Amino acid sequence: MTNSGVITNTASSVNTDRLSKYTSGTRALVAQGGGQRGIFTAGVLDAFLLSDFDPFHRFYGTSAGALNLAAFLCRQKGIGRSFILDLTTSSEFFHLFSYIRRKQYLGLDWALDKICDYPYRLDVDLGRRVLGQRQAYAAVTDSSLLIDRYLPMLSHDWKQVLIASCAIPRLYEREVEFAHGRYIDGGVSASIPVQEAWRQGSRCIVVIRTEGDEVPTPEPLVADNENIEWYRDSFNLVQEHWQQKLNQWKADWNDFFNDRIQRSREQKKQAQLLASLNGGRWLFGADDIYRVSHMLGENFDSSLMDMLMVHYQTYSLTREFLHTPPDDCFIVQVKPAQPLLSSSLMSSREDLLHDYQLGLDAGFRCVETFELSGLSRLNWPFPQG
Repeated sequence: MTNSGVITNTASSVNTDRLSKYTSGTRALVAQGGGQRGIFTAGVLDAFLLSDFDPFHRFYGTSAGALNLAAFLCRQKGIGRSFILDLTTSSEFFHLFSYIRRKQYLGLDWALDKICDYPYRLDVDLGRRVLGQRQAYAAVTDSSLLIDRYLPMLSHDWKQVLIASCAIPRLYEREVEFAHGRYIDGGVSASIPVQEAWRQGSRCIVVIRTEGDEVPTPEPLVADNENIEWYRDSFNLVQEHWQQKLNQWKADWNDFFNDRIQRSREQKKQAQLLASLNGGRWLFGADDIYRVSHMLGENFDSSLMDMLMVHYQTYSLTREFLHTPPDDCFIVQVKPAQPLLSSSLMSSREDLLHDYQLGLDAGFRCVETFELSGLSRLNWPFPQG
């Protein structure tokens, strides 16, 4: 019997009797990145707020997922939606031709300054009170080692942490520097930080995704007879294994990468499903990043190839983890029943509003499912603001 279930905007496929055996343990909420596709996550979390639903002990978010979780903890319904719908669609945030002419990078600093000001006024102080003794982390990627790190989300440097989690290489102008390291977009190494939630002891995990499983499961770069389920090892062994594997993967990467670009181009020509290297999970597909580099007159260098390789491998392992979790935890995925209309960037307002509604529907269905499991929302142990 599987320890996982799926909730979409149209249906719930969760064994609530089995789920109920895990709800008494540590509960975590995980939010995937996805750029403007995070409007779906904003809808799910607004449904949670409207339902007074917050039974979680820990929170983990990447990029747009971290931004949405911050708004959720601040108990400000609609502010995650506004951040994406109002701010990320503004030319102040991103304008393609200005970017190509090197006059403007991704306006993360501008957007976070705006969300703290009228008429939005993100209330971080309230978020800290709501969080209390619980923990909330934003996933980032160590720029030198290309491994995932997790920074407290609502600490004194919360704005810098959120920028680091969203700092997409080549689109954001620099690495984000802290005393303890330099970081880039968490989506490179942990687009869905569910393994970290499990490693830190969470046993009932709700994962909000901004995609389904329409993108075919990628083949691993390692041989079939090798053990690719090392994510079940301790964290230290995992990191050591990564360092050992990187050189081996790099040797095969060039041929693999070029093959994926060609496949993606052919599929686009045939108007089929976009199954590029990373399926949009890290802003662009491989061929899109290649074209952006070409437009900027830059070489597609080895550092960017390494980032794509790490992203591809970590996402492959994460998806396996989601579908076959360890016996000691239960994972509920909340995701759209069909591909979202919005894209990572430059989506229309109509598409964003459509996907927000899908998120609302999925969020209400999630609350109902947990009530059926016996976790009553009338007895949440945490303040509601």
